[in-house]
Amino acid sequence: CSILAETTQAERIEHLTKSVKDLFAAIFFVSVGMLIDPKILVDYAVPILVITLATILGKFLSSGMGALISGQPLKTSVQTGLSLAQIGEFSFIIATLGVSLKVTSDFLYPIAVAVSAITTFTTPYLIKASEPFYFFLERNLPRKWVEGLNRYSSSTAGITTLSDGKILLKSYTFNIVIHSVILTAIV
Repeated sequence: CSILAETTQAERIEHLTKSVKDLFAAIFFVSVGMLIDPKILVDYAVPILVITLATILGKFLSSGMGALISGQPLKTSVQTGLSLAQIGEFSFIIATLGVSLKVTSDFLYPIAVAVSAITTFTTPYLIKASEPFYFFLERNLPRKWVEGLNRYSSSTAGITTLSDGKILLKSYTFNIVIHSVILTAIV
C-alpha cells in the first residue's frame, strides 16, 4: 500500500479498494465487539477506567508534546494530542500473544478490548473538545509561555518549508529508489 501511494494511479487504486477495506474494517470491529462480555466490563470496571484514563492522558501528553517540539503551534498540538488519544487494534494482538504464551493473566485480553473500544468511542468527542480545550489553555497558561510557544512555532516554520522544486526532486528520487529496489528484487 505504501509503495502504491507514490504512484500516479494512487487515487484510482484507493477508489477501487475502498469498498473491500471498509468491508474488512466492519467485519473486524463487529467481531471485536462480540468479544466484549458485559459481565467482565462490570467485574473489571475500575482497572478498565484507570487504564482508559491513563491511556487518554498519556497519549494526549506524548502526542501533543511531540507536536509542540516539532514546531507546531499550540492549537495544532492540542488537536493532535486529542486526536491520537486512543489505542488501536494492535493492542488486541499483543494481549492475545501474552495470554497464549502464558506471560499475562487471562483478564488482560478483555480489558485491552474494552479500553480500546472505549478510547475509540471517545475519540470523536475528544476531537470536538480540542478547540475549546485549546482556548482554555490559552487563557490559563502564563502569557510568557504562550508567547514563547508562538515564537518557537513561527521560527521553526521557516525551517520546514521546502520549495516546489525540492519537493519534486525528492519525489522523483524516491520513485527511482523504489523502482530500483523492485527491479533488483525481480532480477
